[in-house]
Amino acid sequence: MESLFTSENTILGIGNIILSDEGFGVRVVEYLEKNFTFPENVGLIDGGTLGVELTHFVTGTKRLLIIDSINGGAEPGKIFHLRGDEIKNHFAQKISAHEVGIQDVLTMLELSGKKIPHVELIGAQPFSLEAGTELSPEMQKLVPIFADKAVEILKSWGLEIKQ
Repeated sequence: MESLFTSENTILGIGNIILSDEGFGVRVVEYLEKNFTFPENVGLIDGGTLGVELTHFVTGTKRLLIIDSINGGAEPGKIFHLRGDEIKNHFAQKISAHEVGIQDVLTMLELSGKKIPHVELIGAQPFSLEAGTELSPEMQKLVPIFADKAVEILKSWGLEIKQ
């Protein structure tokens, strides 16, 4: 499996931007791109709803941070931070296309001997999944908070991020 993307550290925003808060991960990545400067060994990917096709973009990365809206059956706005096997366990119970796709990507990489050594996921329970290209006002307020959290995680990986 050949990689189209070779960054050691990858931030992957996923979600469907035409279902309001479902596009949260993509919107956070857009915010990060506009407001921060990353070293060359950090890649930002708008994964949208690509699913299994994302394998080509994350193969070879050493550390992966996934940002997504998380339907964990919790109150809207609840913040999730999952690591390692917690991520596979979470996605094993999901049925949306991109969530199944991420589970498949992680499993395919593991089975092919190209497992990503470090994977983390941050997300929030959506307020709305109505049709629309804008996040709900409540979810919009979480975008800069999650951008800061993503930067904090990357700094914990030893990376220097500038605002």
